[in-house]
Amino acid sequence: MEEELRCPACKKLYNNPVLLPCYHALCLNCAVHLQQPASQNPPSNCALNSGLECAGGCETSGGSELSVIDYQEVDKLSILSETDSGVVCNSRPNSYVGTPHIQGLLFPPVVSSALSLACPLCQKIVYFDESGALNLPKYRAMQRIVDKYNESRNFILKCQLCEAEPAADAVVLCEQCEILYCEECRENCHPPRGPLAKHNLLSPLVGRATLRTKAQDRDTQCSEHENETLSLYCMVCKVSLCPLCLQDTRHTSHDVQAVNTMCKAQKTELSQNLQQLSEKARSTTECIQRLKGLTEKVNENCAEFEEIVSAQCDALVTALQERKKQLLDIVQQNKEMKLRALKDQVSTCTSKLQHTTSLLQFCIEALKENDSAAFLQVGSMLINRVANVDITWHKDVGAASRISHEFDLTLDDSAVLHAIEQLNFFQMKPPGAPVVIPEECAAENNSVTIAWQPPMNSCIEGYVLELDDGMNGDFREVYCGKETICTVDGLHFNAMYNARVKAFNSSGEGEYSDLIGLQTAEVAWFTFDPSLGPSELHFSEDNCTVVCEGYEHRVALGSVGFSRGIHYWEFSINRYDSDTDPSFGIARIDVAKDQMLGKDDKGWSMYIDRQRSWFMHGSIHEQRCEGGIQPGYTVGVLLDLERHQLSFFVNEEPQGPVAFQDLYGVFYPAVSLNRGVSVTLHTAIDPPSDIDDS
Repeated sequence: MEEELRCPACKKLYNNPVLLPCYHALCLNCAVHLQQPASQNPPSNCALNSGLECAGGCETSGGSELSVIDYQEVDKLSILSETDSGVVCNSRPNSYVGTPHIQGLLFPPVVSSALSLACPLCQKIVYFDESGALNLPKYRAMQRIVDKYNESRNFILKCQLCEAEPAADAVVLCEQCEILYCEECRENCHPPRGPLAKHNLLSPLVGRATLRTKAQDRDTQCSEHENETLSLYCMVCKVSLCPLCLQDTRHTSHDVQAVNTMCKAQKTELSQNLQQLSEKARSTTECIQRLKGLTEKVNENCAEFEEIVSAQCDALVTALQERKKQLLDIVQQNKEMKLRALKDQVSTCTSKLQHTTSLLQFCIEALKENDSAAFLQVGSMLINRVANVDITWHKDVGAASRISHEFDLTLDDSAVLHAIEQLNFFQMKPPGAPVVIPEECAAENNSVTIAWQPPMNSCIEGYVLELDDGMNGDFREVYCGKETICTVDGLHFNAMYNARVKAFNSSGEGEYSDLIGLQTAEVAWFTFDPSLGPSELHFSEDNCTVVCEGYEHRVALGSVGFSRGIHYWEFSINRYDSDTDPSFGIARIDVAKDQMLGKDDKGWSMYIDRQRSWFMHGSIHEQRCEGGIQPGYTVGVLLDLERHQLSFFVNEEPQGPVAFQDLYGVFYPAVSLNRGVSVTLHTAIDPPSDIDDS
């Protein structure tokens, strides 16, 4: 609060504060020192520095005459000026005036103003008569708050008459003079004799409290009407009034309220505003605490990250040392190879030289033979040996080394140096774990929908969704993309699937989300899928009833496929008025749809007429059974993928034995029909009661 209690001029705590028209405050002494002749602060042609804008028609040549405007009207205009701009404009004597230029009118009080004062905070100018800043009203609330603040700090009051700086501590306060004295100034300026002997000297703190009480009593009295209490408040003039003040024409037709009522209303409004501001301050305080907490986390994360960087660099140095050792080993191996090659060459040359020297010595001795017949016995042989040695000499003994003494290896470090130069930080790191949204996840029939939200403060390029096999087996990827919701179809019925999702970006993959389990339906509810049927088929709005326009058979498939579990559904015969043979059963998704079901190897069916039925697969007919269908009959299909077999029922009675065995894969409910037949599909029903017996 201390910032609010310091004067903007002297930067000290307020002493005798006064209130400016702009609602800024100054010490009375500071206001007196800041005032100057009005001629040094000339009014502008428009709103001066008060922020008041001309309402229109402002003449820049000096304004118009006031010969036809009486001072009462001028005073009303001045009051409006105070209300509109917050700068008091008043023509009454012994007061201050401001904003002298309104809509081109220059008030006589401005012309006659002697002194002016510019607010040091907002630079708005206020004009005074000869009394100057002494006309400014005392800022009583500010003075009381400053006094309480000083008392709470055990502030030592200073003498008000000491010329030296800093002033000495006050020891007494004169209740009548209302001045604080130190011991020396009291002896010099307030001797206890003569008229001053009757003055009541109090301790500084007690004296200040007494003066505040007396001032508060005076403040409740009207300054213009003796013994009248300020019990009213003028809403237009923003001043307190006594009942006699209402007789003044200045407040004619003004809205007047009781002082206590207005004080309570404004305190209530201020309290409400303070409560709102306090909430903002509280939230800001919490924000600061969070920021401080983040500061600690930054320090912790920085230390942790420094350890990581240091470890990574140490790992690079270790790897470089390892590579250095490997390279030096290669150099040593190359050196040993060269030395070994040189040693072998020296050994070869030495051996050749020994044999040649022996031959030379032997030939020299042979030349010394005096017996011609004896020499001729070996002469030709020696000539040939010497010639052969001479011819093969360059092959067996080379003049140059077979291997260079230079190392023909060069260490290519340019790529490593470039990599070291490029070694730097990059902002991205693997993302956090996505958060699965349970309320948006669902399972319907044999499909599940999983929704998730991105991890906070992570750069995301995509997501990977994984499902297990419905039996707590291994997870497999079922989706990879940027969406945050995915529906997976074609799952097993009556199975609990666990799902998890992870995010990834160019720096790697993040952690998996928490697992979420989704239970598929125990029994299948499905309809026909019009998108899988030929154009000659027509389906009802609910896709449960189908008819065919043409005479050729067309296949309609169900909307779900089965690969596990026991499933039963029925077809009710709505219309059957021809000799055609509708065919009921199952099929692969790519079954031929322009011929009777069972004609190819991707359909398993029972085709039936009014009297009998046959099982058919791959155009092979077998197992003729007596009993046909009529309108109103039902044909049931039981697909048991636990036993991998298919059975048929008519009116919930078995139609022959088990029709097909060894069924593996994904199968779709199917029916083929042509003109004259209409059937309706019924799903999610229990198998016939005698299924176990059958």
